[in-house]
Amino acid sequence: MGIGFDNSLYMKKQTEEILKRVGRFQDKLYLEFGGKFFDDYHAARVLPGFNVNGKILLLQEMKEKTEIIICINAADIEKNKIRADLGITYDMDCLRLMDLIRNMGLYISSVVISRYTEQASAAMFKNKLERRGERVYLHKTINDYPMDAELAVSDDGYGANPFVETTKPLVVVTAPGPGSGKMATCLSQIYHEHKRGVLAGYAKFETFPVWNLPLNHPVNLAYEAATADLNDVNSIDPYHLEKHNKVAVNYNRDIEAFPLVKNILAKIMDKFDIYQSPTEMGVNMAGYCITDNEAVEAAAKQEVIRRYFKTLCDYKEGILEIASVGKIEKIMKQLELSPENRRPVKPAVEKSEDNDCPAIALILRDGSVITGRTTGLLSASASLVLNCVKKTAGIPDDIHLIAPFVLEPMLTLKEDILHEKGLLNLVEVLNALSICAATDSTAEKCLHKLPELRGCDAHSSHILPKPDEHALKKLGINVTCTPAFSSENLYY
Repeated sequence: MGIGFDNSLYMKKQTEEILKRVGRFQDKLYLEFGGKFFDDYHAARVLPGFNVNGKILLLQEMKEKTEIIICINAADIEKNKIRADLGITYDMDCLRLMDLIRNMGLYISSVVISRYTEQASAAMFKNKLERRGERVYLHKTINDYPMDAELAVSDDGYGANPFVETTKPLVVVTAPGPGSGKMATCLSQIYHEHKRGVLAGYAKFETFPVWNLPLNHPVNLAYEAATADLNDVNSIDPYHLEKHNKVAVNYNRDIEAFPLVKNILAKIMDKFDIYQSPTEMGVNMAGYCITDNEAVEAAAKQEVIRRYFKTLCDYKEGILEIASVGKIEKIMKQLELSPENRRPVKPAVEKSEDNDCPAIALILRDGSVITGRTTGLLSASASLVLNCVKKTAGIPDDIHLIAPFVLEPMLTLKEDILHEKGLLNLVEVLNALSICAATDSTAEKCLHKLPELRGCDAHSSHILPKPDEHALKKLGINVTCTPAFSSENLYY
């Protein structure tokens, strides 16, 4: 894909707008951070040129003024909610986020466990953090929240929550995923700040939908596709249109919640003119930084097709309901897209049919198509990656990078000693390749070609085993799957 987004301009404009908001509220702003803090690959895919870690780099520029609160919902801890893209639970992702953020030189002041109702696992998580020297606060559920604004804005509502001590003018509130209590934490803090005579304010850091792109722009439709399971719908912000006579795009949950949030803010601040629309609450300068709309539209359409395959696979595995499938199919139809518009789909399916086994295809940066299939030793993903690095390194296809006499004992260890079923997966084969690279210059040359696969598109004829799926994602390969299982086994 061609570059269509100016990330440097985005960093500049977004920083300026955030600092402007901090100044508007007398140097104390609680900024709710929407989307992913790290590794925002969705944004990078639909806005080619966007830095996947742009948000954290932006905060690094303001680190002297910034501190971070991380929220996590006690119910998500209790039910071991999984972050699908990483395959880890939300509480583990909370720990991962804390380590990553601190390694970037940013200050995390505390963790807030929201909606706490004496869940045992949430209490254990609190103990774990506190015994490592972290500050943890428990925020309990407020009855009939946020409908009952009178209760929320009282000593029995927000006032019953412990006040999180902060010292910086910009307090970023983030979380492992949606529904973690970010907004409630911000509003609770603002209530306590105003009781103490500090006129703190609130804003949202948003990327999608892009408010100043058309409602049905592929970038905004790609956001709808990405949130098909949440039933988010992009809509024209009626409050913004009425106040400014200007069309702005927002999503249904923010629009529906706006009167309630506005009412709560008005009660806390004793002012009714803070924000006149949900769009005004957001800090989102992404739309001003698109430099090639054609490239961005093409990239967003590809993202919609990726989401289409992901939704169908999740439905097949019982993760999503049929309504999500219907929604993604509607978006595909709206953009006049078909699965075949994703280039690696056809060669992957054909390779599978020709060999009567799972297969996978990848489009290299030079446009060439590379395929891999399941063999007697290797998974299709492992075969594919070996074929790809041989191609990019200029190594003839008939040369073995890893000799069968090396791989066969590995499979014996896996099956006969560790009693793990299955072929050698991608991670195991890459480990073998790295060992061979110590004594084999050809293997070493190919090992150094792995970074060239980042950003490439791939498609599998069958749903991938989780180890292979995660390994391909770590290599930066945008992989999709046909919603079909590779065997009749239930334990997949």
